[in-house]
Amino acid sequence: MKISSRIPGSMRRRGLVKGGMATILATGLAPAIARAEARKLVFAHINAVPESAAVAFDWMAAEVKRRSNGALDMQFFGSTLLGKELEIMNAVTSGTIAMSSPVGAAATVFPEMGVFLAPYLVKDYDQAYKMFNGAIGDRLDRDFQRKYGVKTLCFFDYGFRHFFTAGKPIVEPGDLRGSRIRVQQAKAFGDTINGLGGNAVPMAWGKVIAAAREGVIDGGDLPVVNMLALEIHEVAKYASLTYHNYGPTNAVMNLAAWNGLTPAEQKMMLEIAREAQRKIRDATEAVDNFDKAKELLEPKGMTVAKADVEAFRRIAQDRIWPAYRKQYGALWDEIAGFEA
Repeated sequence: MKISSRIPGSMRRRGLVKGGMATILATGLAPAIARAEARKLVFAHINAVPESAAVAFDWMAAEVKRRSNGALDMQFFGSTLLGKELEIMNAVTSGTIAMSSPVGAAATVFPEMGVFLAPYLVKDYDQAYKMFNGAIGDRLDRDFQRKYGVKTLCFFDYGFRHFFTAGKPIVEPGDLRGSRIRVQQAKAFGDTINGLGGNAVPMAWGKVIAAAREGVIDGGDLPVVNMLALEIHEVAKYASLTYHNYGPTNAVMNLAAWNGLTPAEQKMMLEIAREAQRKIRDATEAVDNFDKAKELLEPKGMTVAKADVEAFRRIAQDRIWPAYRKQYGALWDEIAGFEA
């Protein structure tokens, strides 16, 4: 699968490694799939520590090397091709690098995951975790191997999305009217904002801060854990806890690289990936509530507001759900009826 035809050259390793993708290739850090003796496994990620997933995957890299006694030299590169999730994923599917995550672009890379972005369909974390660590996740993994040539190591998320705005809080649906809200470039995010009464502005993350400062957008949405990591208080005064989208993503490995591991190595990789998954989930859940968000964001100058979640949910069910139910059919019914 070719996601993008161009891979820009700026790569960073926990800070900045000059020379980009060419440097990784030249120094032997990329997984030479045909050269089994190399056993190099690069994990490229758009964000660096202390972003929650970066922390977990940096830990995973060290742990894989330790538990394999150096046989697998997994190396984590954070802040890689910042804002270029599709380029990174194209490098994974082509075998240029071994592992990565589409982060917020999961539904663009893997359209099958778009159903989970439908507003208010996923009820809570318990439901989500049991779906993705169970039969639904297993089925998606098999589909992704067959269709895209990648093995899913784990599913994870950054939590439920909430609004950040500069001018006013978004407490009830009427507060969205006329607001220009930045969304990620998957259709479901735009459908959510437009369906709830706002004006969706699709935009890559790299442009968001400047757009907010210049008044091109009135705000956007992020999970609390990312409002902190991305320092959204610099351009937003309000955080409104609406829980409108649950955004799952995954960490994947080039399938040829995966098949080049021994069964014991594959088992170990999946075990460590599940441990990394737990670290990300714990970090996300720890801050995704009103009291903790208030404690963390208000000292930075933001005001945290409780929204009328049920009012938003009713609008989503009436205006947005019918088209998605028709589009996804049996999978929609399975998710809607899933009991944690």
